Amino acid sequence: MRKQQNMGTLRVLPLGGLNEIGKNMTVFEYRDEIIIVDCGLSFPEDDMLGIDIVIPDFSYLHANRSKIKAIFITHGHEDHIGALPYFLKQFSDVPVYGARLSLGLIENKLKEHGIKARMMDVTNGDVIKLGSFTVEIIRMTHSIPGAAALAIKTPLGTVFHTGDFKIDYTPLDGPPMDFQRLATIGGRGVLLMMADSTNAIKPGYTRSEKTVGETVDTIFEQAESRIIIATFASNVYRVQRIIDAAAKNGRKVAVSGRSMVNVVNKATELGYMKIPKGTLIDISKIRSLRDDEIVIVTTGSQGEPMSALTRMANSEHKMIQVKAGDTIVFSSNPIPGNEKPVSTIINKLCEKGAHIYNSDVADIHVSGHANAEELKLMQSLIKPKYFLPVHGEYRHLIAHRDIAVGMGVRPENTFVMENGDALEFSAAGVKKYDKMASTGSILVDGLGVGDVGNIVLRDRKMLSEGGLIIVVAAVSKQTGLVCTDPEIISRGFVYVRESEDLIEAARTAVKTRLHKMENDGVKDWSALKNGIKDELRDFIFRKTKRNPVILPIFIEVN
Repeated sequence: MRKQQNMGTLRVLPLGGLNEIGKNMTVFEYRDEIIIVDCGLSFPEDDMLGIDIVIPDFSYLHANRSKIKAIFITHGHEDHIGALPYFLKQFSDVPVYGARLSLGLIENKLKEHGIKARMMDVTNGDVIKLGSFTVEIIRMTHSIPGAAALAIKTPLGTVFHTGDFKIDYTPLDGPPMDFQRLATIGGRGVLLMMADSTNAIKPGYTRSEKTVGETVDTIFEQAESRIIIATFASNVYRVQRIIDAAAKNGRKVAVSGRSMVNVVNKATELGYMKIPKGTLIDISKIRSLRDDEIVIVTTGSQGEPMSALTRMANSEHKMIQVKAGDTIVFSSNPIPGNEKPVSTIINKLCEKGAHIYNSDVADIHVSGHANAEELKLMQSLIKPKYFLPVHGEYRHLIAHRDIAVGMGVRPENTFVMENGDALEFSAAGVKKYDKMASTGSILVDGLGVGDVGNIVLRDRKMLSEGGLIIVVAAVSKQTGLVCTDPEIISRGFVYVRESEDLIEAARTAVKTRLHKMENDGVKDWSALKNGIKDELRDFIFRKTKRNPVILPIFIEVN
């Protein structure tokens, strides 16, 4: 009994990946030791104007940096590795464990940021002991090679983290996931399972990646001109199937989009992709080939504004102009929230005379995530005492919790949490703590990390909705009084040349307010600026029912 009382507590603390798709990161803490699983990014919401990416808040890790032993990567998708450069800039001494392809993709990112890191290559079946933690790497099937689950053994029991997975009995790169090992781990007892919830609301099973290959073959046989296929850069299996179909049909493959080029090069270098000799060509060579000899693999399946396919649709791509007769394939489903930009791109491509294939008209995409029946199978294999659904929006987490309860997990042993909440396990049982860690989104804008917050976003939103009015006035250094009539400059509010009467009336309103304040003895610049803002805001709203940002500027003159 005394030994149990001194055993300590195991804390499981997700910093991202709950109530969202992306930004996956979880902390496992036992006494004075921490290991981390994944370090991903998410893409900005529509109201995050100008923001490039969103990364987890590392505040908790800064407060406990001496405890951090390692970070483990389950696979090489952006929502699991994308924030690593920003993490390693601050925690450069932390080793990164992952599969060869995952580490290769990470290395590409680190080179862009000028960072070096301790990379530890692991493979299926490896067992890594780090203090009180023993981590076993278990093969899983997903939409990228090297996907792994982690069995994390601690003094209080085993935590099983599925990573992203689906149950594919006929994967393209070897045997299925290690069902025997999963059953063995489950038979020995699992304290907590954390499992991918992305497709928990979808019934049945996810189809095998091989089924997409059959559709790709049919499209290649029917296409009479160029074929342009957009997919996720990291979907190595899909790109391999496209290359195989191109070689079979006597076509050359060109790759467009920086991320696609990087992934294809790295996957080929590491042996994850096999490209028949002479099949892959530089995109600059496509002009020397007939249209029916060309396949272009590109980024932009989600309608991203700067992607190669979007630039093609907008006639802004330097090398490729879409023309009538082109076959364009969207080999992915729109991520929730991306439906409108994808639809816009499709319409633009249709206007150019292209033939479009997407998931609405052909089986051109399968998910990399497990549907409900596969999640039930995972529950039956692992048989956890406690269950924490991860990697999903709230509706996904709730659906996955219900699946677990239906499979025999006691309702009180399931936890639907938010980022920053924690589970603490001890010899006495488990407790849930709300908001143990700060998890505010850290916004990356260009080279700035975290310097854009809610106030800046609010200002950007106001600027985007109402525009900007700048009021410039000269103030005498000797008297402190305004000595010139104010000038009004408009940006994004009205076109000045067509609204001269409005601008002149606004100038008169400002001038009248300034003279009144000066007559009342007001000389403080802050008070004068606030007076101008109030007067102009009321005037503009009365005349236009708009609320532009108003910026008074005083220039001191002799």
